[in-house]
Amino acid sequence: MIRRDALDQLPVRTALPALRAALDGPGTAVLCAPPGTGKTTLVPLDLAGLTGAGPKRRVLVAEPRRIAARAAARRMAWLLGERVGEQVGFTVRGERRAGPRTAVEVVTTGVLLQRLQRDPELAGFDVVVLDECHERHLDADTSAAFLLDVRETLRPELRLVAASATTDAEGWARLLGGSEGPAPVVEAAGVSHPVGVVWVPPERPVRPAHGMRVDPALLAHVAAVVRRALREQTGDVLCFLPGVGEIGRVAGELAGVDAEVLQVHGRAPAEVQDAVLAGGSGVRRVVLATSVAESSLTVPGVRVVVDSGLARVPRTDHARGLSALTTVRASRAAGRQRAGRAGREAPGVVYRCWSEGEDGRLPAFPDPEIKVADLTAFALQSACWGDPTAGGLALLDAPPAGALAAAREVLTAIGAVDGAGRATGRGVRMARIGLHPRLARALLDGAPEVGVRRAAEVVALLSEEPPRAYGDDLAAAWRTARRGGDAYGARWRQEARRLASAAGEPSAGSGAGGRGGSAAGAGAGSGRTGGGGGAAAASDDAVAGLIAALAFPERVARARGAGSFLMASGTGADVAGAGTGAQAGWGHRAGSAGDGGGSRLRDAGWLAVAVADRPVAAVSARVRLAAVIDEETACAAARALYSSGEEVRWSDGEVVARSVTRLGAIELAARPLSAPDPGLLRDAVVSGLRREGFGLLRWSAAAASLRQRMAFLHRELGAPWPDVSGAALLERVEEWLGVELGRARRRADLARVDAGQALGRLLPWASGDAARFEELAPERIEVPSGSRVRVDYGGEQPVLAVKLQELFGLQESPRVAGGRVPVLVHLLSPAGRPAAVTADLASFWRDGYRSVRAELRGRYPKHPWPEDPSAAEPTRHTSARLKRG
Repeated sequence: MIRRDALDQLPVRTALPALRAALDGPGTAVLCAPPGTGKTTLVPLDLAGLTGAGPKRRVLVAEPRRIAARAAARRMAWLLGERVGEQVGFTVRGERRAGPRTAVEVVTTGVLLQRLQRDPELAGFDVVVLDECHERHLDADTSAAFLLDVRETLRPELRLVAASATTDAEGWARLLGGSEGPAPVVEAAGVSHPVGVVWVPPERPVRPAHGMRVDPALLAHVAAVVRRALREQTGDVLCFLPGVGEIGRVAGELAGVDAEVLQVHGRAPAEVQDAVLAGGSGVRRVVLATSVAESSLTVPGVRVVVDSGLARVPRTDHARGLSALTTVRASRAAGRQRAGRAGREAPGVVYRCWSEGEDGRLPAFPDPEIKVADLTAFALQSACWGDPTAGGLALLDAPPAGALAAAREVLTAIGAVDGAGRATGRGVRMARIGLHPRLARALLDGAPEVGVRRAAEVVALLSEEPPRAYGDDLAAAWRTARRGGDAYGARWRQEARRLASAAGEPSAGSGAGGRGGSAAGAGAGSGRTGGGGGAAAASDDAVAGLIAALAFPERVARARGAGSFLMASGTGADVAGAGTGAQAGWGHRAGSAGDGGGSRLRDAGWLAVAVADRPVAAVSARVRLAAVIDEETACAAARALYSSGEEVRWSDGEVVARSVTRLGAIELAARPLSAPDPGLLRDAVVSGLRREGFGLLRWSAAAASLRQRMAFLHRELGAPWPDVSGAALLERVEEWLGVELGRARRRADLARVDAGQALGRLLPWASGDAARFEELAPERIEVPSGSRVRVDYGGEQPVLAVKLQELFGLQESPRVAGGRVPVLVHLLSPAGRPAAVTADLASFWRDGYRSVRAELRGRYPKHPWPEDPSAAEPTRHTSARLKRG
């Protein structure tokens, strides 16, 4: 029995005629409807013809999260007076409730991608609704691009709706409309329930969130605000926090409140999620939730929202090969969505745990995942779709070139794509497993080594990081999951069964050649984890370590002391020490289950690091989940990083020549080289000069002067006078320093090299211009007194510093560079102190000399101070000596 009274109360019904007209016309539309209007529930039912209006169609609704998909399906089924699985069903990873009568099926965007890859035409469906498109999840953006491609090439009649409460409507309209012009934008009026805003920033400064860290002081403040809201307001309280750990921390702070405290997040059991969404039973509730509660569902009874202002989003450090979630300030759009939860059923209030001034500085929208996330899975999806470069996909934001190139390198290394970037048979199989390509590689290559079931169980652990209470030891976490009866354990077992089934499928492409074959190789199974009977006998450590190493070969790490490791990628990694656990709220994951609180990973010789992040300003990454391995397993799993050869480098002031075997940045073995390659030796010395500079050479005053004079001529005359800047000298180092390079092995050898003699080789001898060097840039200039005075070429203009009396009778300033550049004359007093500066000596004699003479003749009476210096006799002596002479 259709609940007409509930349907008639949904404000989006007024926008349905315009939406139907848009889909019957151009076939695409952007639906903008505020929270609580019914866009997620009434619109699909109406488009499917289940409310009695319009023709019967099959509608596919894509939601960004599993909790939202299940909730939307249940709500629609309730509106129809049915159970889920009849006319309304849903499919999420590991769970499907749909049947032959299902006309509206709600799926996650990840499931939609899988269906599009298997059946690009989406046979049987007439309309696709992309809900909550404003969140800009990578799977949602990719799905939209694929659907637009399907409409253009295979099914122009397929109707497409992008729906959201807060989004870039114009951008989506341009994207969906394509060459035909923008798609229609249909707007629905929102619920009129007002939501008041209370600004409650912490009284004392708190440390900014970074990585997975949130200052416990902020969480204590959030808990205090929840208690305040319970005192000041009526109704249930919905509190937004960035992650599961923070939810647990605040739940602990709320012990003893006069309300039922519930926790909602992606890892919560389905029955807990359902109970929260079903409403209370007369007892006041506090619902602590992550961003899963921002949209697509209504939490009944909520009149108050407490917003921590934080969100957890994926970030990738491509330079270090680390991908992890990180805590950021939530955008203003997210803030509006969260506040809207308080006004879904009646007037409400939102308590924001930051100041009103800060609010204006927040980002308007969240960063699209395509801009910041690991693109390996996206690149594989694009390759399987037939567009390896993703250049033909209609995307709101193009993927960053660097991130996409890094993703293709990973896919090539695991055999998922060929040299041209096209998906291999192995890559197609990886994409269809529904895992990140790294984990799919570990499952396919690890199963023959350790057995399908055990490989699937470890990969299931890696696909959804275990709770912090499980510890940082992957093998110990695996044992905890096997015996545990918690919600995570139930999901883990279900996912492990799914993966075991997927890995057990026969595939002609499972052993794709070259680098795409089993990277474990014979060595990975030798005596430890081999197939058959050996797989069953292998220890948990060996199995977990091999699978983690296959998934993240660049993260195999060797100990370098005191819980510190070096990963093959070159990044350092530190394991938590005793007493630093997740319970501290500001540190590492807790110690391994059953290990007494201190991680046993600290004492391992080798680790396969599965999860790591790098705190802001930290040099090394933090190990959050890893397994103990040995060197043989590390080399087998990361064999693509194995190298052996000569290494000749400059280190601590000398050339070090060795034969080295490496696993990426990890040095496995080394021995000195007695006769290294001469070319490598020279390169090492040049590297030393590049790092430490040409100060390694012997620079006499004459050599420094020579370089300055050459630089002056290059600046004033250009070719053929050479550039002698540091960069230019490095570029031509073989030309002027080649002989000395061949003999140098250490800093002392270079210190014996006469830089001036070597630099003279760069003068233009071949053209004959070198013979004019002294004429064009004379080292000294003879002045009227007969003195030969050195010229300083170190500044912008050559400088001649000379006593004033020695220039008597000289009518014009000296010039260099063939008469082009006047020398700047520094006129000195008899004591050698500056008296005047001029580049025009004649003008000085005429206008400036009089004041200088007046000042100096009293201080230096023994020196000649003629009234007409231009006609006087130059001298280096005093008047008394002149008389005696």
